[in-house]
Amino acid sequence: MLHLAQVKKKDPEGKALLQLLAQQKADHAWVTLGDGETVLWADADHYQEGALVLIKLTPLKQVQQVYDATSWILEIIEQYLAFGITPDLLQEEVQRAEQWRQSLTLKEQELGRRACEVEARREQIQELEENLRQEKQAIDTITAQLKTNPQFKNSLPNGNGLSDNGTPDRQDNDQTAP
Repeated sequence: MLHLAQVKKKDPEGKALLQLLAQQKADHAWVTLGDGETVLWADADHYQEGALVLIKLTPLKQVQQVYDATSWILEIIEQYLAFGITPDLLQEEVQRAEQWRQSLTLKEQELGRRACEVEARREQIQELEENLRQEKQAIDTITAQLKTNPQFKNSLPNGNGLSDNGTPDRQDNDQTAP
């Protein structure tokens, strides 16, 4: 586990008291540690008091290696700070990305709702088309009967075989001609 530490003091035997400042959680994710949260002694005789170092710890908090942090800090400056990337800018970008994600979610929900409406409308149209086909077939049947059987026309009320609302009068259709 990689940590950023500061050399607090040195003893005459070459050991240095290191205060852990930050801990790496992922490749580009670090978390700061509280003041005085962890201090430990390590062999670091060639580092002066106040120097920043990277240390690799075992899971039992034993120091495996100590590195000079200068090149690491310069790399961070080159990658992030040289282009004006600040924590505020990064936070703004995170907020913009979240707003964009929410906007896409709302649009996706709206498209889903519209798709359901279109499907319901399509089903209604199909039902209306089927009703129209059935009514046309009934009208065609009555028209054919009227053409082939003139007595059928006279046996229906109003002389046209239709009820008052214009639909075939089924009740009178079953009567036989005199």
